[in-house]
Parts: sequence; structure tokens; C-alpha cells
Amino acid sequence: MNDVTLFHGECLRLLRKIPDASVQLVITSPPYNVGKEYERLVTIEDYLKLQRAVIDECVRITRPGGSICWQVGNHVNGHGQMIPLDILLHPLFVAYASTDELRLRNRVVWHFEHGLHCKNRFSGRHETILWYSKGDEYVFNLDAVRVPQKYPGKLAYKGDRRGQYSCNPLGKNPGDVWIIPNVKNNHVEKTSHPCQFPIEIPERLILALTNEGDLVVDPFLGVGTVAVAAVLHGRRAAGADIKREYLSIARQRVSAAASGHLKRRPFGQPVYQPKPNTPLTISPFKSRTQSATLFDQRPVNVHC
Repeated sequence: MNDVTLFHGECLRLLRKIPDASVQLVITSPPYNVGKEYERLVTIEDYLKLQRAVIDECVRITRPGGSICWQVGNHVNGHGQMIPLDILLHPLFVAYASTDELRLRNRVVWHFEHGLHCKNRFSGRHETILWYSKGDEYVFNLDAVRVPQKYPGKLAYKGDRRGQYSCNPLGKNPGDVWIIPNVKNNHVEKTSHPCQFPIEIPERLILALTNEGDLVVDPFLGVGTVAVAAVLHGRRAAGADIKREYLSIARQRVSAAASGHLKRRPFGQPVYQPKPNTPLTISPFKSRTQSATLFDQRPVNVHC
């Protein structure tokens, strides 16, 4: 396996070439079966059949102590009914609990604040990442992904450490709700792919679940975001996609990452907050002196 392998074709053809127990981490975001340009719309039964075949191979190639991360959203059927894909796919992984010791370690919620504005239901603003370890002893480099403490100057008020700083100086555990902007039209990482996820998603997983030199595999490579994140941190990468256009973009992005010229949103950068009292943040639909809003606190008389 080369340092980076970008394979054109069905992912099963690539996965079947990879030796048993040779991969430290599988990260992917499979098609959601919603009719995007890179997928063929099929029945839910056929969709799960394909996912089962891919998961079978991913479990086989993942080594003990390695991990599998499946990032998914929702399938929406012809009735406008939302079907959470993590609920459908989890049983496919659970089937390996006894034979391959596959364990669900986290169901991470990725929250973003922009997207499709729905009219007949609440707009979707999150997706999920199912993280499974292979075995009970696994790589987890928490220090590599810690985030700033909310109260870094807080002191312990009792016990042996009274008067000392109570937090970890490297930061806190990022938790299982990740607030990271999604890749929309004005995002620095945007390519022609309609459903591209930000580099920071696989980057955080790669830093936490692998070590330098490890192999990271993405069965549904797209424009190579997982491969880019792997290269940025000295990991090897392999992935497949059926669209040559996407693979061409992936090669360009991987080359840019390797040479230090990749345009990307900085890792760990806080979500942008616009300045208050500017034309962008002041509503033009009401007077500035108008005080009555839905959230006004008015006295309420309660009679018992």
C-alpha cells in the first residue's frame, strides 16, 4: 500500500485488496440514498445490503485496537418521512460484538448552524458519527484533541488540591457534541462536491484514534477530505470513489496538503460570531425601539 492510494471504482474492489487487520482507522461518510449525483437511488433494503457488504470488509481490515467511524445523516423517503441512518446502520455493527469485539464508544453529534430551510418540519442542523473500537484496548489520544477550558483559571476549593488550578492545563475533553461549520458555498474548503464535510471532522478522529504512520481508509472518498486530514498529520491513506472528477480534486487537495499549500479552515477555530449592532445583525423588519418580542419577560398572574 502506498502512502496515499486514491482508487477509481467501487469501494468493495479496493477493500478486498487490503490485507486482514492492516488498518488502524476507517472513517467514511457513505451516501445517504437521497438521489445525489454520486449515488443511485435504491430501496432501503438494497441500501442496507450494500452497507452491510462494505461494513463486512471494513471490520475485516481493521486491526485489534483500531476503530471504525461512520458519519451519517438522514434518509428522507417519498413521503417526506425522515429516517435516521445511524439507527438503521447500528445493528449491522452490533452483529460483530461477539466475534470481532466491536464496541460502540461514542455517538458523536456534529452540530452546524446553516443548511436547508425546511417549511414542513424543523430544519436539520446535525448529523452523527458512530465510533466503534475493535476490542476493549484501543488507541485514544485524548491530549491530541483537547479544547480550551471554559474556566482555565478555576481553583479547587476543597481537598488536597485546594487553591490549585483544577483543570487540565492541556484543555478539556471535547465531548460528544462537536460544533463545527459545515462546508457551504463561501467556505474556504468548498469544492464541487455537494455534500463535502469539513477537514476538522476526520482530523479530530485521526488525531485521537491513530498514531503517525498508521493507515486510514475511507471507502467513500469523495473529494478526499479524509485523505487530506491523514496526510496533514503524517498518516497513510487509501480511499475509493466512482467519480473521476472527485478523484481529480482529491489528488489536487492531497498534493496541496503534502506541500503545505492547502486552503482550509484552521483546526480548532471558534465558530464566527458577528458583531452586535451592525447592519448585518440588526433586523430591518422592526424598529430599534421596538421591545416586544416572543421572548419578552412579562409578569404572569397565577391563580390557584
